[in-house]
Amino acid sequence: MALEVKRKEKQSSRSLVRDFSKRVRKSGILVRAKKRKNIIREKSAQLRKRKALRKIEKVKFYNKMKKLGIQK
Repeated sequence: MALEVKRKEKQSSRSLVRDFSKRVRKSGILVRAKKRKNIIREKSAQLRKRKALRKIEKVKFYNKMKKLGIQK
């Protein structure tokens, strides 16, 4: 949604900016943008699977090191 503010006759640039800011606030554009900014996308199935496999391998490795007495 695009906002358009036209300059009125004999309107200063400051009041034009103030009018624009007011319109933006009332429209709720910034609120929606801020909410959308913090949305965390869900990881793909492939990425989740790779992560799980890496975790399993890491656990196996640490258990092996623990048995060998190399790691606490």
